[in-house]
Amino acid sequence: MADDGSARHLISLDDLTDGAVRDIVERGATIARRAATATGATGSGLAGTVVGIYFRRTSTRTRTAFTSGALRLGAGVIAYGPGDLQLNTGESSEDTGRVLSGMLDVLVARTADDPAEMRVWAGQRRMAVVNAMSADEHPTQALADLTTLTLRFGSVEGLRVLYLGEGNNTAAALARGLSRYPGARLELRTPPGYGLAPEVHRRAAATAARGAVVRERHDLADLPRDVDVVYTTRWQTTGTSKPDPDWRAVFAPFRVTAEVMERAPKAVFMHDLPAHRGEEVSAEVLDGPAAIAFEQAENKMYSAMAVLEWCRGAY
Repeated sequence: MADDGSARHLISLDDLTDGAVRDIVERGATIARRAATATGATGSGLAGTVVGIYFRRTSTRTRTAFTSGALRLGAGVIAYGPGDLQLNTGESSEDTGRVLSGMLDVLVARTADDPAEMRVWAGQRRMAVVNAMSADEHPTQALADLTTLTLRFGSVEGLRVLYLGEGNNTAAALARGLSRYPGARLELRTPPGYGLAPEVHRRAAATAARGAVVRERHDLADLPRDVDVVYTTRWQTTGTSKPDPDWRAVFAPFRVTAEVMERAPKAVFMHDLPAHRGEEVSAEVLDGPAAIAFEQAENKMYSAMAVLEWCRGAY
């Protein structure tokens, strides 16, 4: 819980201090390291806690990560599908949040819509609310990515990341998260008309640590070679559609291929999954030796455990 006894919410990375971001990432990395030893990644830190998992949209990794993570920490879990709550019969978001806050300790929600509804649910002091993906940001993905980078490189500071593809909610969260680390550089190459929202750039600049840079271009000329990570995401983000019927032709040059990876021979490849081989990434890259996408996916569980503990004030 927060120092004043109220719940801690994670709706956007913009809501978190630099210290909170680092604490969650370091805790996730610690849990992952322990999972690789005899001590395991289980415990009783959330014993007596009830976590609600409410997903209106499809999910494999995030939903499983929070469910499995909560269970491993000793919490009880209640899962809600898209048609389970009385929101579908006209109950207001305010009333729903008020009711759930009297019975749940944490609500993990994916709406894929505007996060304003989650902020309504967070308008009380008892139940923590976690954004498991909204239309404009995927904050828990970024925390899992930062955890993966910490485990792989030892530190996020000074890392250089090249992102190819749409400026979607994962890219927005990555910009918000990486910019908190001194010297970190994120270069995004996004298709024309499909870049980051200007507000994301403004917020990343406003919260940037010393030497951190977020840059974006809409072409593939002069791709940087001295990068540590090449990152992409699925072109068709959950719950969204493209207004341009010929969008695939616009996106095709931004595919991550073996030729792209050869330009950065020391880089690892990351993908938030699910992946469509032959679209945003070639099978040769995703299934190749540089790819750490499936480690990244497993780390979502350890990061989710860290988020849940942080929401409950365990550190």
